[in-house]
Amino acid sequence: MKITQKLLLGLSLCLLTFQAAAQSEVRLAVHGAFSLPDEQIKKFEQENNAKLTIIKVGSGNEMLNKLILSRAKPIADVVYGLDNVNIIKAWENGILSSKQPTSVPTDASLPGVLAIDYAYVVLNYDKKWFEDKKLPLPQSLEDLAKPAYKDLLVLSNPGTSSPGLAFLMANIGGLGEEQAFKWWADMRKNGVKVTQSWSDAYYTDFTQNGGSRPLIVSYATSPAAEVYFSKGKYTVPPTGNLFLKGGVFRQIEGAAVLKGAENPGLAMKLAAYLQSAEVQKTLPSEMWVYPAAKGTPLPQVFEFAQTPKQHYTPSSNIMIEKQKQWVSRWIRTVLK
Repeated sequence: MKITQKLLLGLSLCLLTFQAAAQSEVRLAVHGAFSLPDEQIKKFEQENNAKLTIIKVGSGNEMLNKLILSRAKPIADVVYGLDNVNIIKAWENGILSSKQPTSVPTDASLPGVLAIDYAYVVLNYDKKWFEDKKLPLPQSLEDLAKPAYKDLLVLSNPGTSSPGLAFLMANIGGLGEEQAFKWWADMRKNGVKVTQSWSDAYYTDFTQNGGSRPLIVSYATSPAAEVYFSKGKYTVPPTGNLFLKGGVFRQIEGAAVLKGAENPGLAMKLAAYLQSAEVQKTLPSEMWVYPAAKGTPLPQVFEFAQTPKQHYTPSSNIMIEKQKQWVSRWIRTVLK
């Protein structure tokens, strides 16, 4: 009897070892803001007998540069978080597979890859601060360069931050290149503050979180997030959005199979999974973005996430062609 039990135990252990060995790994490179519930990760793993490894690689542009540098031996099989600012550069540098999954119908698109979500980079303001100071809200970007708004704006550096870069693209798209940089020269004189990251700006310098700046470059969904995370403290957002000419950018993020993926079949399934109904439905309250797949329901709190009627987004080709030049010029104009 004991021998039989030992034999069965040994066979069971062998079977478990075999199953673990048979499991394939698929690696997903993402930017630092990526978030997906554990149950959805486990669901993909169970349905595909796979191990999903998530690799966080800084901001969107940092991630792209690391993927380009490692293209001879890719650090991942799938990438999420390339957007309409840098997707053309990804194709030009040969890091994406020529074979990508077929997309579901979407409200936003990216060239050659799956659109997963989109969001609007805009100016947020602290409602109470402006009410207490009895200061009218600025009606244009040009207003922000006036003495009344001196030392009020904080944003993250477009050289290190995706929202900062998106805002700069909107400035150029709405005002034109020369006028945009003239405005930035005026903003430097008017005390604009620059941080390395969006989180530094939002959680340290924004007055809503105890800082001294009541205006910030953030997202149109941020007021909804303020209500959601307040756990009942707010029934209406304490912050609002400003949709100014040259101050609204529509950012579209996607997923793609990388060239040289170790398991391209599983990589295709993973990229497609990010467009699945269950994943799309969780994106709004996980990452505060709009799901790209048509017909995806939004959580009730998104009634506080206003959608701008207009955005100022240059074409992807122009952004890729001139992005480096524009960022360098911005740094010279604002920081040096």
